[in-house]
Amino acid sequence: MRDFWMVFVPLFVAVDAIGTLPIFLGLVEGVPKDVRRRVVEQSFATALFVAVGFIFLGKSIFHFLGITIFDFMVAGGVLLFIIATLDMTTGTKFARRVETLGAVPLGVPLIVGPAVLTTSLMLVDVHGLTATLAAVVLNLLLAVGILLSADFWNRILGQTGSQAISKVASLILAAIGVMMIRRGIFGIIGGASL
Repeated sequence: MRDFWMVFVPLFVAVDAIGTLPIFLGLVEGVPKDVRRRVVEQSFATALFVAVGFIFLGKSIFHFLGITIFDFMVAGGVLLFIIATLDMTTGTKFARRVETLGAVPLGVPLIVGPAVLTTSLMLVDVHGLTATLAAVVLNLLLAVGILLSADFWNRILGQTGSQAISKVASLILAAIGVMMIRRGIFGIIGGASL
């Protein structure tokens, strides 16, 4: 159990489902409740597949392709920034593509992004495969529970509040994208100087 909790806590911080909630509300603004549920289910399936697959194959795939985690951060950051910019400048909601919203950007890279993937890879070496897999699954289930409660928060905020959250969430999403790009670039530069 000690190994489990030593893995669970850093992964809980990395998943940051509570921080993802306002972004989720902004992305699914105006989307019917049953469709939202499907989006959350899709995000869970995508996040679980990527996280578990990455634990088993991540190091090998990245090494084979010559990709570093910093390259991954830059790519994820660019994707988030484009999504946010489209919403802020054109009013085009990425969320209208509900068939892909759960997978990208919600499942990856918002729920399972570079922070979760790198943390998982580091912790599996220290605390073992079983504890890491259990902590990943539990954290993803908690994230699903938090996102499914979004309707409750949406009722409290109302229409105007939801629209305000939508725009603020797009701005936060753009900032997260820039942060991921910055960290990735600094990581690439730092690695090149070694």
